[in-house]
Amino acid sequence: MMYILLIVGFILLVKGADFFVDGASSVAKLLKIPSVIIGLTVAAIGTSAPEAAVSISAGLAGNSDIALSNVIGSNMFNLLMVIGISAVICPIVTEKVILTRDIWWSLGATAVLFVMMLDMEISRAEGILLLCGIITYIVILVRSALKNRIEGEEVKTLSPLRSVIYIIGGLAAVAIGGDLVVDNAVLIAKAIGMSETFIGLTIIATGTSLPELVTSIVAARKGDSGLALGNVIGSNLFNILFILGMASTLTPIHASGTLLADVGIIAVSTLVVYVFGKTGNRTNRWEGAACLAIYAAYAAYITIR
Repeated sequence: MMYILLIVGFILLVKGADFFVDGASSVAKLLKIPSVIIGLTVAAIGTSAPEAAVSISAGLAGNSDIALSNVIGSNMFNLLMVIGISAVICPIVTEKVILTRDIWWSLGATAVLFVMMLDMEISRAEGILLLCGIITYIVILVRSALKNRIEGEEVKTLSPLRSVIYIIGGLAAVAIGGDLVVDNAVLIAKAIGMSETFIGLTIIATGTSLPELVTSIVAARKGDSGLALGNVIGSNLFNILFILGMASTLTPIHASGTLLADVGIIAVSTLVVYVFGKTGNRTNRWEGAACLAIYAAYAAYITIR
């Protein structure tokens, strides 16, 4: 039964992401705002719903390892696997605003998390600080969206009602599919005998990042690079600033020394993605393959440590 539900979850993820991308792209055109803004906000928040559910629930249950390792593992997967696979399938054109603003926000949030973890705890006060960070970032995005409305000829879109239905229905399917995949993947992993921390960094992190993966791949194949890349960068920001902020505000999160090294690796990986995106203003197939190779090395590292 676990395997059947796992397959059902994957189907919901794929079809849900397809509907969501169509709806989100249509809304961006209707509102005449860059699709990258949709990727950094609606798509990022929506596809991060599984991470939010897992990490906040784990934090409330006092399971700091799962709460923190899920976010760290998800961010690594987003940066290297989601961008890597998307680029291998279809080279990703880099939006200038992502290189000049959003990726630096992501790197800054990662650096702040690293500093907060030096005393092996993310306190309530630090959690509130993270929440203030996501509020500030969203305000900046909203102001940017209003300032950079796209004027010009009318383009074919879905109707407003149909666009909203596609977005809500797509996100619901993605969330339900993500839950089914994560829950049943964990059951299968535990049956095999994997440790809880390892499950958090790998199985749960990968499972909760599947919405980002499928959404970005679908967006990239449809030629919407702004949505594809914005989804990843926005999700990583949302994971650190909102999810960890909310979880640690509700109850302080205790961190292990090994996870501190993982945060450092995320920072380095963010810089690698920045360099790839800046060269030629796109992440090509070879660079995507390099991202996949780096993730494979990281997976080997956490397996043997």
